[in-house]
Amino acid sequence: MRILSGKEFAKILEKHGWILRRIHGSHFVYGKKGRIERISIPIHGNTPLKKGLLKHLMKIAELTEEDL
Repeated sequence: MRILSGKEFAKILEKHGWILRRIHGSHFVYGKKGRIERISIPIHGNTPLKKGLLKHLMKIAELTEEDL
């Protein structure tokens, strides 16, 4: 699995139709029209997201490793 920072993952989400709804501290909250789920991504500079968190966010966004 590719290692991504929060910034990089946020860009990928935006390419797949997710919209930035709000920023709460260092967390960017994304939503998508027609979906109830919200995705909160911690943006701490270029610090990579942990593997478990990345997998969880990918599952919610219905992304595969090929989408990264």
